[in-house]
Amino acid sequence: MAESKPKQTWKLGRKDMVFFAIVAAVILLLVLGTGDRSTKPVPSDQTHLQVKSRAECMACHAVGSVKPQPMGHTKADQCFQCHLQPKIRDKITL
Repeated sequence: MAESKPKQTWKLGRKDMVFFAIVAAVILLLVLGTGDRSTKPVPSDQTHLQVKSRAECMACHAVGSVKPQPMGHTKADQCFQCHLQPKIRDKITL
């Protein structure tokens, strides 16, 4: 009869530790990267309470207008994805 070899147990090696460290780093970056955005709040004045579209935002925040967007600001067409409208923001903070 053939002799059966004892089953080898898995030992944690250096490659395994490197792999687990990389996985932990990726998970940590994903968790930390999904935090609250830190954009400037939209003022709760009459002008901003009535704004409903990007075109209305850009009437004041376009280049050369009253309060242009800062340099490097994204050109996205969805202002309210980052900047909460006052009515919505006030409900959330209550």
